[in-house]
Amino acid sequence: MDLLRSLPLGLYLEQPITWLHNLDPRVKIAWLMSFLIAPVLANPYWRIGLALILIIITFSAAIPLRVWRQQMGWLLMVSFFVFILSAIAPDALASDYQRRLPSDEIAFTVKAKPSAEQSRQQPTKNNQNASPVKSQATNSTNYRYVLFHQGPIKITRKSLDLAISVSTLLFILIYSTNLFLLTTAPEEITAGMESLMRPLRRFKLPVTEIALTLTLSLRFIPLVLEEIQNLIRSVRTRAINWKKLGLRKSLQVWLLVAERLLENLLLRADQIASAMNVRGFTSPDRHRVQWHQLRLKRGDLVALVSLVVLWGARLIWGWET
Repeated sequence: MDLLRSLPLGLYLEQPITWLHNLDPRVKIAWLMSFLIAPVLANPYWRIGLALILIIITFSAAIPLRVWRQQMGWLLMVSFFVFILSAIAPDALASDYQRRLPSDEIAFTVKAKPSAEQSRQQPTKNNQNASPVKSQATNSTNYRYVLFHQGPIKITRKSLDLAISVSTLLFILIYSTNLFLLTTAPEEITAGMESLMRPLRRFKLPVTEIALTLTLSLRFIPLVLEEIQNLIRSVRTRAINWKKLGLRKSLQVWLLVAERLLENLLLRADQIASAMNVRGFTSPDRHRVQWHQLRLKRGDLVALVSLVVLWGARLIWGWET
């Protein structure tokens, strides 16, 4: 199973068992949904904070270096390149707009000549208001929309905000899901989702059947990867000269490989169904296997309290301005 082991995403870490492994899967599902929903309509500082929280959780769980380097390394690199490209990209259309008001409106109003009656009645009032107006004009020049401009590279406030939002959102969505799969067994995922979906039984939804389908699909993924690996090895052992075949014949070969892959997968599915029938499996409700006993422990309660604190901070300080 070299292909399955070399995949950078979706692997379950069996050893060592960290404190993330010991958490209840329902609590981890709640944290995962929070990481997926919290970045929506959030400011850049909050998104950066969520990314840092994920990194801190990874280091505090003492996940081996070989695992998180493979899991996090390429994702950080992709997020960094997305940040650079978004920061230097144009933030709008390359068009010039004419100002609706004069460029020096404040000085223009000060230098405007008053009428004869106004000049007689208020000769000193205009002189008193001139100095604060000029000071406001000088203070307004501290704001800069263009943060960096050197040759063709131009970074503005809008492009920097967009770069932070896109790169952090990409990292949070992918890595939070990957960290959940890394520390949660497939059986725990299905058991937790079935427990959370129990209220839907009142609406006559087949919750147990959905959980069984999810369990079988998660168990079927390694079989799919194994079949793909076997077919790739069979093609390599034949030493096919792809340059001599050309594009048309190469496509025909890969279509045959895809057809063979589909036949093997259907054969595996039929074997699984036959094995379930032989063991007397009639329905999920009558023939159930309890893989895990879901019980909230002290660590789960601490995680739930931390989640409430996280959402409280999100609702107070995390909104996009």
